[in-house]
Amino acid sequence: QVQFVESGGGLVQAGGSLRLSCVASGRTFTITEMGWYRQAPGKSREKVAGISKGGSTGYADFVKGRSTISSDNGKNTWYLQMNSLAPEDTAVYYCNHRNVKVAGTKLWSWGQGTQVTVSS
Repeated sequence: QVQFVESGGGLVQAGGSLRLSCVASGRTFTITEMGWYRQAPGKSREKVAGISKGGSTGYADFVKGRSTISSDNGKNTWYLQMNSLAPEDTAVYYCNHRNVKVAGTKLWSWGQGTQVTVSS
């Protein structure tokens, strides 16, 4: 099993920035690609961004151009830099496997996430 610990969230004003971090432990040798997800109150969890072990990235339209996903494979750590934050970005942010069909399964359970709150 792979365990995740997310951090870096907080309260920020609209237009501000945050850098989220995710540290993985456990069966980290199985990690070939990672993703960031978020879940806002009353909404389903949605994928925000993903990165392969080779460094190729992908972003949801709602963050494209203002967010950057990166990794430090040697430290089993992934980051999500978010700029120009808006109130609609308020959510709990999680990291997990990039493949949405794998994320949240028994070997890839969700961590506690990190709360991001953007005030207007």
